Amino acid sequence: MYGANGCGKTTISNFLHNDSEPKFETCALSWKNEQVLKTLVYNKGFRERNFGKGKIGGVFTLGEASTDEIKTIEDKIEELTVIKADGAKKRETLNTQTQKKETLESNFKEASWTKIYKKYETVFKEAFIGSLNKENFKNKLLLEFGSNTVTLATFDELKEKAKTIFGEVPQNIPLINTISFDRIIEIESDPIWKKIIVGKADVDIAKLIQKLNLNDWVNQGRNYIQEDNTCPFCQQDTITSEFKNQLEDYFDETYLGDLNTIKTLKEKYNSLMENFVNELNSIETNQKAFPNTKLNIDKFSAYLKTLISQNTTNSEFLNNKVKEPSRSVELVSIKEQFDLISELITNANIEISKHNDIVANFNTEKANLTQSIWKFIIEEFKTEITKFNTDSSGLQSGITSLEAQVKKKLSEYNVLDAEIKILSKNVTSIQPTIDEINRLLKSYGFLNFEIVPSAEEGFYQIQRQDGTIAESTLSEGEITFITFLYYLQLAKGGISEETVNDERILVIDDPISSLDSNVLFVVSTLIKEIIKSIKSNTGNIKQIILLTHNVYFHKEVSFIDGRTKVCNKTNFWILRKNDRVTNIQSFLMANPIQSSYELLWQELKSENVKSSITVQNIMRRIIENYFKLLGKYGDDDLIQKFGTKEEQEICKSLISWINDGSHSINDDLFVELQDRTIENYKNVFKEIFILTNHEGHYNMMMGISETIESEYEEINIVENS
Repeated sequence: MYGANGCGKTTISNFLHNDSEPKFETCALSWKNEQVLKTLVYNKGFRERNFGKGKIGGVFTLGEASTDEIKTIEDKIEELTVIKADGAKKRETLNTQTQKKETLESNFKEASWTKIYKKYETVFKEAFIGSLNKENFKNKLLLEFGSNTVTLATFDELKEKAKTIFGEVPQNIPLINTISFDRIIEIESDPIWKKIIVGKADVDIAKLIQKLNLNDWVNQGRNYIQEDNTCPFCQQDTITSEFKNQLEDYFDETYLGDLNTIKTLKEKYNSLMENFVNELNSIETNQKAFPNTKLNIDKFSAYLKTLISQNTTNSEFLNNKVKEPSRSVELVSIKEQFDLISELITNANIEISKHNDIVANFNTEKANLTQSIWKFIIEEFKTEITKFNTDSSGLQSGITSLEAQVKKKLSEYNVLDAEIKILSKNVTSIQPTIDEINRLLKSYGFLNFEIVPSAEEGFYQIQRQDGTIAESTLSEGEITFITFLYYLQLAKGGISEETVNDERILVIDDPISSLDSNVLFVVSTLIKEIIKSIKSNTGNIKQIILLTHNVYFHKEVSFIDGRTKVCNKTNFWILRKNDRVTNIQSFLMANPIQSSYELLWQELKSENVKSSITVQNIMRRIIENYFKLLGKYGDDDLIQKFGTKEEQEICKSLISWINDGSHSINDDLFVELQDRTIENYKNVFKEIFILTNHEGHYNMMMGISETIESEYEEINIVENS
């Protein structure tokens, strides 16, 4: 992947290093055959993680193992590779079979929806309720095919029944609550109401009280007798103790008991009648609001009104009886009104029950019709359903068998992998890594320092020739090179004995930063060795993803040989960032990088490049390469080529703009105007070539001439596709 600085290469490498970070929650990573491998990422984060604490974690390899031990491990790794390949092949077959089954089900679902549902939707839609989407309809069709045993009817018969049954659905009506009024009748019929309640007759004052009919008057006056001898009636001191005793004797316990009975029955009667009337009022209100009521609401309202009137009369009688117990009262009988109201409720409930029976039968008839309709359509679609079931059953059998085989292979793989880890653990060491890194350092001219074991077991340190720790005094280029050598050793080994032989994927982000050209060539050579082993399927590295902004390095590391132009195991991409959004363009197996100078022009004329920072950098580098390095033009020379002062000012502003923009970030105000500014300065950029008599070069590099069009024909085809 080629991309300029800031276009997102490091973001990609960080995502591949750890895709569980919160900022990557909307990103996804998929693996071939669902086989997840260890991903080893080299970028700035790798250098900071491994070279920022004064010591470096050890890398274990098989360097100390005997020939026989290594041969045993290699044989088992080869066996593991065979198992993995076999498992991957079976998984691919399983995925193919699963896809075939999904396609079969999808096609059947679409066919059943189109050929059945759409055909009978207007006539039998009521029968399809609950299956009004493609998936549910397909499932219902298959279910009915396996279980529907009703008698087959003709289309005309079903259509005629549907006209009657598939209409407005009647609803159950709740029964009206019945009311028991037995207790009210009992109270109403109690003989206490007619009983003349008076005091005891054999008391001296009884004859006078009864003769004058003063029972109730005297009884009420008793409440006003005070502790003194004042009479509550004449207000004279005539009340003696003997008189008080005679009053107490006259209004004895029998009198008081009857009086208490009257009060209790009155309160009970009033309470029952109040509840009863409230419930009847509620029934009246609800039934009036119900359009399909079975209650004769007019009669009910009339009877209820009469009942309320009778209750009012009885309430007055009861109050009088309590006030004057000696009076005989006869309550108005409300039994007749009770009976009339109860009869209305009973008759209404009879009609409601009949209606609900109809509803129950209606639902049964509708269910029977629905079953008959499904029977009809599965018979019509019988051939297609039978074929689908046969094909689906066959595919499912294969899938079940393959799943068992894949599971078995996975078990074999895990067992053998564990065995290899145990063997590797017994024969690994970090010393071979130390020796190999030091050998490479000396081979490529890094003689001032070397890797040595740390005092802490299992770690390295970087040490000068005089024995001092060199980490803090290393140059940026030295740190970059030694970290990359460490990364390559880590790619071949492991951070623990168990992980030495794990299969892995390498992700390398700009490994040549701060390196001179000689070391850059060394790094590209080392990477090409890894690429060669991947292409030949040797070793435990299965894939490498390389990201770089350096054109020369890109060409070096992607070079195959002098004759072969493409390799079916290599793919190329270019990353571009426009308006803060990174896009990736695939070139498949065609290498899009020709030279750095050609690439600059190719980027400039691309419609995808809209960022002012990118355009500024491109223009600056083209002018430096063509006019300053090759043509020996300075900024003033280019400015003086313009005839008028205004034009010179425009050229000067262009040069200032591109020099400023390629080395700094524009402020917000400038960014808002960048689209118009870019177009204006592109025109001035073209004028520079015209006024310096190099318009032909401009036209050629921008693809205006026929020569350059044929040269880039292949690249443009890839871009357009």
